[in-house]
This record gives sequence, structure tokens and C-alpha cells, in this order.
Amino acid sequence: MAEFIYQALDRNGKTKKGNIEADSMERAKAHIKSEGMTVLKIEEASLLNKEISIGGFGRKKVKSRDLGIFCKQFKSILHAGIGIVQALDMLSTQTNNKKLQEALKNVKDNVQKGETLAGAMKKENGVFPNILINMMEAGEASGSLEVALERMSTHFDKDSKLKGLVKQAMMYPIVLMCVTVVIVVIMLVMVLPGFEDTFSSMGEELPAYTQMVMGLSDSLVDTWYIWMIVIAAIVICYKAYARSESGSRTVARVKLKIPVFGALTTKTECARFSRTLSTLMSAGMPLIEAIEITGKTLDNILYKDVLQEAIKQVKIGMPLSAPLKASGLFPPMVIHMLTIGEESGSVESMLDNVAEYYDEEVEITTKQATSMMEPLIIVVMAVVVVAIIAAIYAPILGMYGLAEG
Repeated sequence: MAEFIYQALDRNGKTKKGNIEADSMERAKAHIKSEGMTVLKIEEASLLNKEISIGGFGRKKVKSRDLGIFCKQFKSILHAGIGIVQALDMLSTQTNNKKLQEALKNVKDNVQKGETLAGAMKKENGVFPNILINMMEAGEASGSLEVALERMSTHFDKDSKLKGLVKQAMMYPIVLMCVTVVIVVIMLVMVLPGFEDTFSSMGEELPAYTQMVMGLSDSLVDTWYIWMIVIAAIVICYKAYARSESGSRTVARVKLKIPVFGALTTKTECARFSRTLSTLMSAGMPLIEAIEITGKTLDNILYKDVLQEAIKQVKIGMPLSAPLKASGLFPPMVIHMLTIGEESGSVESMLDNVAEYYDEEVEITTKQATSMMEPLIIVVMAVVVVAIIAAIYAPILGMYGLAEG
């Protein structure tokens, strides 16, 4: 799924800029045209043309936590008998998220002009995810908007918790590794050069290992800018490769094979897939459309590919469980539960059970990853530091050995 930046004319002839995610530029153009706009310019987003905001690292989507709070408050206000327009006005003043606040004001204005709630949300350039827009549309059509908001509140709360657990599992080892790198760089740049005069005064040839470490130290001190350029080049090349069609799939496969973290990715995607599909189907959405929207909520492109293939199979009459099983990416439990649901006509409830199970599994796996990585990285840190200290003391110990001999 690529990100595109576009410039278009709306129905009123006003120029509008925005970002959109789509599988291809053609699909992005088609989506923009479906909004009643004329495309003036569109290009794939890159580091050079992405919108940068002073307060952050670019345009960010509204977090699941903020959406969960919005749905919960919206439902409570409507339950109190307040109209949609007034409710949106109240919500726009209560939220702390500036992007959501601006979007809610626009939604309120469009609803006042006669637009449906779902239609007004859809105009806000991806601020509101497709799953929420479709649930609002179903809620408006059936007269059960409060029920839809209640379901979405639960959905976003659980999704926020899921993302938090994954970030927790990833953040801790990253912080420890960064600390390790900083310690190593400080020792090589600030500590080792202080021993250079001492080694020179010995008049003895330094061990090969010490010479290698000293050479690395001199390189970091004298040509640090080259190291920075090389590191930046590696990062940029990796990001470019990871964004390419073949590279994104290669990176996705590697992530699934990493011990512990691969299992965490699988369980996270299974939990999100099950919960999202169940939520959409419970709102009465057709299966094919529900699968398509569910695929957009997943992070790993291999799982997105499986659901795209599943849409083709379901269209010709195959059960959803068949292409999922053929992919080999979904654990047997997901396949068995989905098969039972298809045979008994209770797919939504079965998927809910799967989501609950994998929510717990993600929490357990997160704790396992954290408990495993902590001692491992500490050991690595200790080994690296000891290796540098050994390079310092190897010639000193060698000199004492010769003196005693």
C-alpha cells in the first residue's frame, strides 16, 4: 500500500491538497474522482515531498485511542438525546487532537448542509478510517448509530491496547541497543585515544587485536562525517527497498521469521483481522467489502496479499477459510474456528473468540519478548565493553609478562 500526494479541484472549484493510500496510482485517482474531485496533480509520497508539520514528523493519522474516546463520547451524547450536529460541535471543542478537532468541525458543517454523517467523514482525507465510515453508514441506514458507535469504541480501544503491547515489545530492546551503541562510541572516541600516548611510549608492537580497535577509534575520530554519511545512506537505501514492491514483501517475510517477534507479528495480524472482519460483518456489510476493508487495516503486506486473493476466491463461491488455509500464514486455530463459523452460520461470534484469544496471546508473547531480550542485550553490551577493555589492557599485560620473564 503506497501513499500518494495529490492536488485536486472540488465541486466548488476550490483547490484541495491531501494524502491518500492506495495499491496503485490508478486506484488513488479513481478514489479521488469518486469523491467528486478533478485530479490536477498526483505523485507518490517520498521523503522530499511529504508534508512536514512543525509539531511532529509529518502528517499522522489519528490514533486509535483518540478515535475510541471520540466514539465513546459521541455515543453518550447521542444517548442523552442531543442531535448529531450539536453533538459534533461539542466533540470538536472537547478533543485535544488538533487534526481530529478540525475534521469534526468540517464534518459538522457538511452535515448541516445536508450531507450524511458517513459521507461527511469520508471527505476528511483519511482522518477517519474506512471501518468507522462504513459502520457509521450502516448505523445511519438501520437507525442504530449508537450501537455502531459502541462497537467502534470497543474496537478502537482493543486495537489501541494491541498496538501499545507491540510497541512495548519493540521499544525496550531498541532503547537498550541504542544505549549499547552510545557506550561503545564514547569508549572508542573519548576513552581509547587517551591511551594512545601510553601505548606509543611502550616502544613495543601492539597486538593485532589492539591495533584493529585503535584503528577503528582513529577512524571514528578523524572521519566521523563519513560514518554518518554511510549510515544515512544505508538507512535511506533500506527504506527505499522496503517501499518497493518486491522489497516490501521480502522485508515482511524476514519479519515473520524472526524468533519471538515473528510470532508476535502473526498473532497481532490475526487479532486485528478477526476483530475488524467480525465488526464489519456484524454491521451487515457484505463479506467481500468487509474483507477488502479489513485488508487495509493490516500492517504486514503478505497478509494484505492473502486477503486480496481471498476476495477473488470468495467471488467465485469459495469459503473464506480456503484461501486463508492455502496461504500458510494463518495459524490452524484461525482456520478451524472460521470453518466452524462458516458451517454453522456464526462467523462473527467465532471471529470474536479468535480475536479475544490472540489478544491474550499478544500480551503473553510481549512479556516473553521483553524478558528474553533484556538479559540477551545486557550480555551483548557486557561482551562489547569487555572486548574494548581487553584491547586496552592486552599490551599492558603483555609488557608486564615480558618484564617478569
